[in-house]
Parts: sequence; structure tokens; C-alpha cells
Amino acid sequence: MTIKLFLSAIIKFILGFTLVTVLLFLPAGTLRYPNGWLFMGILFIPMFAAGIVMMIKNPELLRKRLNAKEKQHEQSLVIKLSGLMFIAGFVLAGLNFRFGWLPLPQIVSYTAAIAFLLAYLLYAEVLRENTYLSRTIEVQENQTVIDTGLYGIVRHPMYSATVILFLALPLVLGSLFSFAAFLVYPLLIAKRIKNEEQVLEAELDGYADYKKKVRYRLIPFVW
Repeated sequence: MTIKLFLSAIIKFILGFTLVTVLLFLPAGTLRYPNGWLFMGILFIPMFAAGIVMMIKNPELLRKRLNAKEKQHEQSLVIKLSGLMFIAGFVLAGLNFRFGWLPLPQIVSYTAAIAFLLAYLLYAEVLRENTYLSRTIEVQENQTVIDTGLYGIVRHPMYSATVILFLALPLVLGSLFSFAAFLVYPLLIAKRIKNEEQVLEAELDGYADYKKKVRYRLIPFVW
């Protein structure tokens, strides 16, 4: 662990917390938005804990996860569109609460919160199984194909976890309008996966054989 890595992680955490707070509570017109605080809790408390664990046990993995600069134009576009999706989703959720558009029963939000936390655990398991995971598409030095655990079920379990996370997110916030915005995410991920697999098949030894062994990319028996 280095001071530079620690400061980078803390700064990005604070900036992320601040940005989400503004995007949610400013449109809501109040800090008295219970679903907003529920979401902030289940997002940032596990995120902070995971960051501490990675900083202690695997600082190199943390460094990779902090780097979000895509080198490929196609993937850079996916990241930008995802950013717009998040902005729209959070703002719509805040406005939904402010004006009372189609409010969801609290049981839906609580159930979605449980699904969100379970997906977070799934995400953590993927990080444990694959220490090569960066936020950008690249083949790293000495990288090998992992075909056990969750990678023996689908080829991209990290994206499977994020689909659950991001579809549960607007339901935690209690907004069907926000949910409609986040429905774009599976389409963006499908595009990202197709490009990522082209890179991996061309540059990572054994990936072509792995694709034959594990047929499904994201959802078992579906795709």
C-alpha cells in the first residue's frame, strides 16, 4: 500500500459520495428522502469496506479498479453512455420522490435492497476469483484464463452481478421512471462484452477454448 494509492482511493470515494448525494437529493428537494439514504447506505458502506480489504490484501487490484480510462474508442463511448444513464436514473428517482410519481410499496424497495446486497457479495466473489479484473478492457502481463467457480458458469460473472445491482438500484430508490432509464444498462453491457471478447480471443491464450467450454456470457441458459 502506498500513500498515493490511499489518497487516490479516498478522494474518489468522497467525490463519488458527493456526486450521488447531489444527483439524488437536489432533485428530491429535501434530505428527507428515506429510500435515498437506504441506497446510500447499501452502496457506500460495502464499497468502503471492500476498498479497505483490497488496500490491505491486494493493493494492485485496487489500483486497477480505480483506473477507469478506456483506451478503445468503442468502450469509451459505452462508459460515457453509462454515465448519462446514471445521471438520468438518479435525477429521475429524486424527482419521482419530490412529485410523487407512481410511488412503489416499501416492500419492493426492501426486497430490491436485499437483491442489491446479494449482488454485491457476488461481485466481491468475482474479484476474489479473478485478480486480473481492471475497469478497462486489456490483457495484462502473465494473465491466464480462469474457468473455475463463477467463471465455470458464465464467462462474465462480474457483469452478471452489475446487471442485478443496477436493475435493483432504481427499485431501492422507489422509482419506476428511474428503472426505465436503467433498462439501457443490459444493452450497453452486451455491446461491451462483444468487444471485450474480441480483444480477449485475439490477445489472451486459451480464451477461444474457454468460450467453447463455457457457452454463456452473462445469464446461464439464456445468453
